[in-house]
Amino acid sequence: MSEKFREDFYQNFIEDDRWKYIVDGLGNTIKITFFAVLLGIALGCLVAIIRSTYDKTHKLGVLNLLCRVYLTVIRGTPVLIQLMIIYFVVFGSARIDKVLVSVLAFGINSGAYVAEIFRSGIMSIDNGQFEAGRSLGFNYTQTMCYIIMPQAFKNVLPALGNEFIVLLKETSVAGYIAIQDLTKGADIIRSRTYNAFMPLMAAAVIYLVMVMIFSYFVERLERRLRSSDH
Repeated sequence: MSEKFREDFYQNFIEDDRWKYIVDGLGNTIKITFFAVLLGIALGCLVAIIRSTYDKTHKLGVLNLLCRVYLTVIRGTPVLIQLMIIYFVVFGSARIDKVLVSVLAFGINSGAYVAEIFRSGIMSIDNGQFEAGRSLGFNYTQTMCYIIMPQAFKNVLPALGNEFIVLLKETSVAGYIAIQDLTKGADIIRSRTYNAFMPLMAAAVIYLVMVMIFSYFVERLERRLRSSDH
């Protein structure tokens, strides 16, 4: 068994430097996830503020309508279809980096879910906090930025962490636009060696380790935020 394992390991990862498919794919996966998370947070916060402002003041009606259309479309269609539409339709006649397309697709998709997560956190904050902000001389925007959003972030951190873990795993479909992410790298090795078990298990273990590391840091951040309340 050990001899067979060594042979399979050599064939899948050492021969012809096939390990580079995994390493290069992992680099693309981390890059896509990182920038998609940043885009998702920025877009989600903006949409959440617009929607919660409308809910509380009935202002920004047109922007709120646009945000609702965005949320309905993005959450009602698969991320894979969105990725392919952006690559083959929106940028079909243009030369554009596939990593950038993936960041846009996954960031826009994640932004819709982050928006609802943040909106629920904002709406959970007592209206007295808005009044406290006004008593300090803050306008609505300042109250939202300095008082409401920090408290909302504490409330929604677990849900936000889960969303980013889902985003990391969703990037595994990036190979549909011929980008070499971690999953695609493992599949390339499988196609060369006709051995599916070892490369796919390697990819699965790497995903699992990344999720565990991310979950650890989210838990650390949660504990630190809770301790700051005391």
